Amino acid sequence: MRESALSLDEVVESVRHPSCGGITVFLGVVRDHDRGQEVSALDYSVHPSAEERLREVTETVAARSGAVRLAALHRSGHLDIGDVAVVVAASAAHRDAAFGACRDLIDTLKAEVPIWKHQHLGDGGTEWVGLP
Repeated sequence: MRESALSLDEVVESVRHPSCGGITVFLGVVRDHDRGQEVSALDYSVHPSAEERLREVTETVAARSGAVRLAALHRSGHLDIGDVAVVVAASAAHRDAAFGACRDLIDTLKAEVPIWKHQHLGDGGTEWVGLP
């Protein structure tokens, strides 16, 4: 988790391995709408346990996926439209395992890591997304 911009290159380099012929990357980018409402910006709040929980999730996904290496970085703080909010990467011997592990990691991260999104709406209102 970090407040500064995320680096795609940093994440890709962290999953490179000589035994891996497939690297898959997912970028989550702040969009200008959500569920039919205009979004002007958002803020991510991160629970103090989030980094440890992300490590646990990554280990779990690696164990069940056959991926050789996995990595995930998530932003915290204020983000504008178009900012990269999350980068997830997986490497494996073959592309099928890399694709599956990458999808599993982002889905599990979103479901289990305590990160909450506070959206600023175009009409001046706000809403929280992802609260327990």
